[in-house]
Amino acid sequence: MQRPSSLTTASLFTRKDLLLTGTLSVAYLLLSSFLIGFKSEQLILVVLFNTLYYLSAATRKFITGFSIFMIFWIIFDYMKAFPNYHYNTVHIESLYQAEKKLFGIWQDGRLLTPNEYWSLHRYTLLDIAAGIFYLCWVPVPLAFAGFLFFKDRRQFLYFSLSFLLVNLIGFAFYYIYPAAPPWYVQQYGFGFIPGTPGNTAGLAAFDRIFHVEVFKALYAKSSNVFAAMPSLHAAYPLIVLYYGIKNKLGAVNLLFVLVMAGIWFSAVYSGHHYVLDVLAGIACSVTGIFLFKWLSEKQPLVKKGLAAFEKAIR
Repeated sequence: MQRPSSLTTASLFTRKDLLLTGTLSVAYLLLSSFLIGFKSEQLILVVLFNTLYYLSAATRKFITGFSIFMIFWIIFDYMKAFPNYHYNTVHIESLYQAEKKLFGIWQDGRLLTPNEYWSLHRYTLLDIAAGIFYLCWVPVPLAFAGFLFFKDRRQFLYFSLSFLLVNLIGFAFYYIYPAAPPWYVQQYGFGFIPGTPGNTAGLAAFDRIFHVEVFKALYAKSSNVFAAMPSLHAAYPLIVLYYGIKNKLGAVNLLFVLVMAGIWFSAVYSGHHYVLDVLAGIACSVTGIFLFKWLSEKQPLVKKGLAAFEKAIR
């Protein structure tokens, strides 16, 4: 049970708060316009944040906590302004050959990558399942965060910051090791083509079956095609499962296991990731989880900051 808020309606609109949120909102819109161009969702984000920040004490605490996820989204969006292939060589053939060597499947005298194997063995049921599991990628962590926010603010904070840290590690690796996804090799071969647009790959089957453009719209907004390794699709459900076990959610964790396994399989089946990408995503998740655990337990400055943040959202 969370303690009642001590904020009054009058105290919500202090000069300090108005100056802070106003400055952040204008700075965000101006910087976004300069880096990637103005988009309507940027204005929606600003309006949503300010509305919830000033609506009530309860909504202020809620949006303050969820600002962690806003930071993740903003960083991800800004990556469009700094394509990783400007900073390091994109790995295309070497990753493909490594995947084939380690996880290749023989068929009709040919050694295929798992992606190539599944591209030859498509099933409507798997196309539907892959689409459903892939749609769980961000909604499940967000829904789980919402659950933790009302159940245990400390666990919400630790989960959210672990999620952000895993993303930051993954983003850093995108720049250290730019990598093309399997569908790129299938469509363009081993030559590097800068500015290649996002592609739905095998998930196009889901759109086609249901006569929608869900994945077409999602991948049109892709920040960088050459960011296949690590697979953050593979990382997210593992963070959820870890905190689900930590919070003793019992049978609900079985659902998290199913979602996790489904996303891992779908990443390969859909042609968006190699098995190596998935394993790298798992390693990224484990690294982020335990790095945050060490920071939160062993670093006094981090512990002090966490205590202050937790107090702000209680």
